[in-house]
Amino acid sequence: MSQKRERQQVVRELVGTRTVGSQEELRQLLAERGWEVTQSTLSRDMHDLRVARVPTPGGVRYTTADTSAAAENRATLASLVPQLFQRLDFVRELIVVKTVVAGAQPISEAIDSEGSPDVLGTIAGENTILIICRSDAARERVAKRLLTLARR
Repeated sequence: MSQKRERQQVVRELVGTRTVGSQEELRQLLAERGWEVTQSTLSRDMHDLRVARVPTPGGVRYTTADTSAAAENRATLASLVPQLFQRLDFVRELIVVKTVVAGAQPISEAIDSEGSPDVLGTIAGENTILIICRSDAARERVAKRLLTLARR
């Protein structure tokens, strides 16, 4: 196994089994395991592994979207929207959702993972999500659901 894969496996394990709230904390945990990495290397690994910061009742923590443990612990749309949502606007089949900083990726991932037949896909930036719906009627259903979840 390559060093990169081994290192990324350790990152995946640490994020999946511990509450890690910052890259520096994760870098220190890696160092304790014998992996001295730079911040830029760690950032690339986290991007490759689709590691995201998500809010939890105990505070913000990192999680991965592609491990079975993370899938079980993945924040649901219903838990993310009330914490991260700010507003939405729409035109035709498109919805633009504004979130708090770093809130777009977790919400977008939650929308995509639901597999709604109303949603063709999402594109997320740092605090903005573009949701492409199948029709105006689908857009109305998706927007109504998001607004309902935001009021919880």
